Amino acid sequence: MNIVILDGYSANPGDLSWKELESLGNVTVYDRTSPSETVTRAAEAEVVLTNKVVIGRGEMAQLPHLKYIGVLATGYNVVDIEAAHERGITVTNVPAYSTESVAQMVFAHLLTVTNRIEHYAIANREGRWSRNPDFCYWDFPHMELSGKLFGIIGLGNIGQRVAAIAHAFGMRVCACTSKSENQLPSYVEKKSMEEILSACDVISLHCPLTPDTHHLINSQTLQQMKPSAILINTGRGPLIDDQAVADALAEGRLAAFCADVLTEEPPKATNPLLAQPNAFTTPHIAWASTEARIRLLHIAIDNVRSFLSGHPQNVV
Repeated sequence: MNIVILDGYSANPGDLSWKELESLGNVTVYDRTSPSETVTRAAEAEVVLTNKVVIGRGEMAQLPHLKYIGVLATGYNVVDIEAAHERGITVTNVPAYSTESVAQMVFAHLLTVTNRIEHYAIANREGRWSRNPDFCYWDFPHMELSGKLFGIIGLGNIGQRVAAIAHAFGMRVCACTSKSENQLPSYVEKKSMEEILSACDVISLHCPLTPDTHHLINSQTLQQMKPSAILINTGRGPLIDDQAVADALAEGRLAAFCADVLTEEPPKATNPLLAQPNAFTTPHIAWASTEARIRLLHIAIDNVRSFLSGHPQNVV
């Protein structure tokens, strides 16, 4: 069994092991694969694992041995699912492996805005506190989370975990969700998108990217939000219109924007959000804790094993 990993570096830059996968076949691991290299590298593979390398209809047509594609992520938009089904190629993903890590990143971002720990740590390394005439100083107003209204758009696994953490902070929690009210925890109030936009102090995006949610946050929806609001996106980059959010920040119509994802990754240096002092971005790492990556590899390898045994799991 020939197994090819097209872009293994992000999931395993060397601190984890592919040994368990190697027990299932002849494994070739590439750190990164460009579009022009995809077909050549996967030419003899029956099993291909990919994270961000696209395997579309054209690639599949040139890969006659291909029987299985394992996506090393939860989202599987890098694979043409319709074409795979037509060719009898099984496609799997890795669901729910990063729930805890992503939820943690939401609050790392939020606390960055409300407490600015890194700002003060850097200033104090440079002697700011030592030179200060008073026992304390602050450069930004600090905001207490308790009692604030936290709105969640999309209440899947990650959204529900974020809701629980917000509740633990003493925040009032509401959500725009397709779930019925009797499916929600007692501390989550169901609200419409319009109600969340207009009322919430913090809004966190956890909905899937679909044609309906593309640029969900745009110039019109931003006008409905409070100028003091904090917007957080750890979902999908295109849920927001980059330019519209940058304009809102520049004009004081949005207090802060926190993101672990952007529309284009890596972003161009000209991305308008990168120049905004109240835009806080991390490089798509919410999923990448050591614990989450261990789960990712374990589930991905178990997906391959289940496929080879004739009982595929996590099929999309």
